[in-house]
Amino acid sequence: MKRSRSLVLSVVAAVAAALGAVWVAAPAFAAGATATFVKTSDWGSGWEGKYTITNGGSSTVSGWTLSFDLPAGTAVGTYWDALLSSSGQRHTFTNRSWNGTIAPGASVSFGFLGTGPGSPVGCQLNGASCGGSPPPTTAPPTTVPPTTAPPTTAPPTTPPPTSPPPVTGLPKRILTGYWHNFDNPAVELRLRDVPAEYDVVAVAFADATATPGAVDFAVDPGLSAALGGYTDADFSADVRTLQSRGKKVIISVGGETGRVAVNDAASAVAFSDSVYALIQRYGFDGVDIDLENGLNPTYMAQALRSLHAKVGSRLIIAMAPQTIDMQSPATSYFKLALDIKDILTVVNTQFYNSGAMLGCDQNAAYAQGTVNFIVALACLQLEAGLRPDQVGLGLPAGPGAAGGGVVAPSVVNAALDCLTRGTNCGSFRPPRTYPNLRGAMTWSVNWDVTNNNAFARTVAPHLDTLP
Repeated sequence: MKRSRSLVLSVVAAVAAALGAVWVAAPAFAAGATATFVKTSDWGSGWEGKYTITNGGSSTVSGWTLSFDLPAGTAVGTYWDALLSSSGQRHTFTNRSWNGTIAPGASVSFGFLGTGPGSPVGCQLNGASCGGSPPPTTAPPTTVPPTTAPPTTAPPTTPPPTSPPPVTGLPKRILTGYWHNFDNPAVELRLRDVPAEYDVVAVAFADATATPGAVDFAVDPGLSAALGGYTDADFSADVRTLQSRGKKVIISVGGETGRVAVNDAASAVAFSDSVYALIQRYGFDGVDIDLENGLNPTYMAQALRSLHAKVGSRLIIAMAPQTIDMQSPATSYFKLALDIKDILTVVNTQFYNSGAMLGCDQNAAYAQGTVNFIVALACLQLEAGLRPDQVGLGLPAGPGAAGGGVVAPSVVNAALDCLTRGTNCGSFRPPRTYPNLRGAMTWSVNWDVTNNNAFARTVAPHLDTLP
């Protein structure tokens, strides 16, 4: 985004009730770590499975690897809270960075979707038996009448997260807009004049200081002059005004020209301390990471966890990566998002200024400025580890806001429908629906006001209609 551009012993009695046929692995009575499996739902052609790993020993488990076989005709689809490698019908899951350590008596879990009728067999945890009898390959008769299964003609929905989202006080759906702390051809606005449709206002931007990793913010002199005088005290009062209206205000770090470098332990401390100081000074509800010139996921994760420890669970952590930054979980931005998934609020990828990009099918390069592009690239994030409530669609607010990828607000609504309901799709259809998708973002509030608030007035009421 530009300032000036058109821009989750071992005595285990596992009991599960689920939709359709359900089985649970028999309890194990050996010391150490054990794993139990349950099908949490079954809709005939597929099912959702969950493994729970419990440390029944006296020492901490540091890292885990769980493997099992699936019979021919049964495969693993989407998975979450683990990493997966497969060789034929043997599937191996390993911990993520946030759930590899299991204290004595504690448990962690991961889940996945299965296609076909079979169930896991031959389970091994860290090279030993998962414990108990292997699960049967055919489910026993269901003793509890199932609830209505999803229609066979509709794609399954994304499974619920294994841990609840952070408690930030945000509604289920959010519309985020960036507010300019600079003057350019878009309309200049005092913060308190942001239209009521916006749930989250991202203040653009905090800038780097001479101290590596540290950032600072003050009202831009050019903006102040354009508004006939607008001081830091005025701005602080406006933050409180928006919050009194039920809105959240976060400070965005970086932007297209931002050069904030968090590349070692010292700069991670400086970043955390300086952002915390801005939160205390201005009353911000969180931080947005909009570093378009690269980031180090290891040290930025360290900085954000430190900040989260200072502020608490109410801290909003947003990100606004470019599309190229979210093409693979191995890239730095995507890795950061997955590494802090337990404290991350939302990723609003900029689906513009990018040219054609691959989607989750990895089959075609979709052209920006289309429903296919938005849905296929959002699907990539949803299928590669982010929870639906952590994914937002970032689009320009209209003419002047970006150099490419500008779409009518109705196209944004169609993409939201396709992802949450499976309706209004283009030629690309995602493998399932994601009814908990978080919402949308736009660059920017100022450009939206310049274009008669068309984005907010079209997209915000549509968010309220989603499932």
